[in-house]
Amino acid sequence: MTDKLDLPEDEWRTRLTPEQYHVLREGGTERAFTGKYDKNKADGEYHCAACGQRVFESSDKYDSGSGWPSFTDPAESEAVEVRRDTAHGMIRTEVLCSQCDGHLGHVFPDGPGESGLRYCINSASLEFEPGDKDTSGPDGGDPDS
Repeated sequence: MTDKLDLPEDEWRTRLTPEQYHVLREGGTERAFTGKYDKNKADGEYHCAACGQRVFESSDKYDSGSGWPSFTDPAESEAVEVRRDTAHGMIRTEVLCSQCDGHLGHVFPDGPGESGLRYCINSASLEFEPGDKDTSGPDGGDPDS
């Protein structure tokens, strides 16, 4: 991992949209079923919208029905950090980007994967990069096969 990205708040405000700033820097949450990646089923990688670090992959994404993009695991264990969150009278586990400390969402122990975890992540905290699959053929593969 590289050094933490630590910018003054006015720089974060310049780099991020108001919604991204609210989620990533103020720990906000977008309304359920309103995020652009909740129903995204495309292959690719999800990066932190604040710093660009790869935090999740489409292969670990599933539809939890919660209204937020849900993942069974981060792209790499070092890509995210977790900490206890007692805001709003609840005890939860917050998920942060390990590169910039941006608030991504929360993790819950009710996921379907081997870890049993559900990373419930705000779309506003993510940028999606489609995979490199060849889509030139009718089935998305080699047009000559």
